[in-house]
Amino acid sequence: MQRLAGETLGAASVLGRCVSSRPRASTSRLFLSGPRRHASFGTNPLDWIRSVVSPNLREKRSSREIDAAKRAKAEDESQSVFDAVAPGEEKPRLKDSKPSVGMPRQSDHHKYSTANFKISHRKLNKLGRQISGKPIDSAILQMTFSEKRASKRLRNMLVLAKSHATLKGIDPKKMVVAEAWVTKGPHALKRVEFKGRAKMGIRVHPHSRLSVVLKEGKTRERLLEEERARKLKRIVSAGLAREDQPLRNPRSMWVW
Repeated sequence: MQRLAGETLGAASVLGRCVSSRPRASTSRLFLSGPRRHASFGTNPLDWIRSVVSPNLREKRSSREIDAAKRAKAEDESQSVFDAVAPGEEKPRLKDSKPSVGMPRQSDHHKYSTANFKISHRKLNKLGRQISGKPIDSAILQMTFSEKRASKRLRNMLVLAKSHATLKGIDPKKMVVAEAWVTKGPHALKRVEFKGRAKMGIRVHPHSRLSVVLKEGKTRERLLEEERARKLKRIVSAGLAREDQPLRNPRSMWVW
């Protein structure tokens, strides 16, 4: 009997070790085999709450202390690869070097256009003739002070086209509106128009758009200089000094 009881106790102990060695499924609650444990607040619970809730002020370290800590971590190989890299020193900038403005030139012209909006192509063509062949700044100025309804839309389009052309490498100081043309919209809005004596017709609401091409050309100062030189060339003196100028419309005989 004693032998049988010893074997039974040995098998029970082995079975208990096997059951305890198996991992339990993780749940949101923690089951403790021992006695129920409680949080120990120490002698005074207010001190524990104050130490947990109150923020701790961190001491501000100097740059030398931070560098020394980084070197120590790098020597211990406990620092990450990105933190171990020393910050690059700024290269001294030459005095003669000038910052690069804009982008390298990609094209010698830039084409841009408005969207199709409700306006007659005849009315829009008058505004296109007003800005064609002028410097971009002068064209924007003309559309700014124009009393036409579509002038505000064209001014916004010219400002946007100027910025896009500048990104292509075109000099904004030499930029001119080389071409400007008007095209009709793809679809014309049609509505019934009632008239007298039981008559009716079809009213067409036209749509059109304006396209421009910006290129480098003569500036406003150069145009003024050429106009002044042309006017000065036409001036002929009254004959006080002899000049080698051809006679204009000479008569067949003297007028006494």
